[in-house]
Amino acid sequence: MRSGATAPAGGVGGAGSVRNEAIRDAGTAAAPSFGEVLRKEIEGQGVRFSGHAQMRMRTRNISLSEADMAKLAQAVDRASAKGARESLILMDNLALVVSIRNRTVITAVDGEHIKENVFTNIDSAVIV
Repeated sequence: MRSGATAPAGGVGGAGSVRNEAIRDAGTAAAPSFGEVLRKEIEGQGVRFSGHAQMRMRTRNISLSEADMAKLAQAVDRASAKGARESLILMDNLALVVSIRNRTVITAVDGEHIKENVFTNIDSAVIV
């Protein structure tokens, strides 16, 4: 500031400070509670499928039952507990490459196509 100039009315922050405080207060009022966040995290522990994996499953007529999905989620949990990042999960007559961090199936291969296949960029395998 030039000498002799005065700060705007309302202090250094001026009217903008009041508006910023109102926005900040509105943001905290709308924030979800810890319980809501925890519930969403627990519900979100399922496994997702990438677009590529969905396409592979459709073209190869692969479907997973609720029991299969539960087995898959448990396999992902086991791999995660061991520090795995990308895992090959073998279930019955099916091979799935899964991003453990994202809990996302990257690709799916059925029994007919498993033979003579090379799986790369994996650091672990889980046999269910």
